[in-house]
Amino acid sequence: MATKQIFVNLPVKNLDKTKAFFAALGYTFNEQFTDANAACMVVQKDSIHVMLLVEEFFKTFTTKSITDTAKSTEVLLCLSCESRAEVDELVAKAKAAGGTTPTEPKDYGFMYGHGFQDIDGHLWELVYMDPNAEMPKQ
Repeated sequence: MATKQIFVNLPVKNLDKTKAFFAALGYTFNEQFTDANAACMVVQKDSIHVMLLVEEFFKTFTTKSITDTAKSTEVLLCLSCESRAEVDELVAKAKAAGGTTPTEPKDYGFMYGHGFQDIDGHLWELVYMDPNAEMPKQ
């Protein structure tokens, strides 16, 4: 079976503030799937989307409690970037928009990564994998 699209669903406390945060990073929203309860953030046109759902609306999709992101991590979202500079640029934009950087950048030679925590406490990792670098020997 071939997957054509992915929709990651995340609970958010304040949809307008969360939309403003991700808009500051350069992301856009599909208005067809955006209303007062949800916003469809486009990560990659036609294939990768993040549904930002107001917590009360998110609760209608599960009987489990929502993870308290101040105390624990349920998921770590990782997006690839086209360069080290893009990794650093997105982290800087996230910090300027109110996000935090709970870790330092990591350079493994073949892969460079850094990340941020969004205003709802979700962890986002950004990585650049150098196609010309040698992988470490195991």
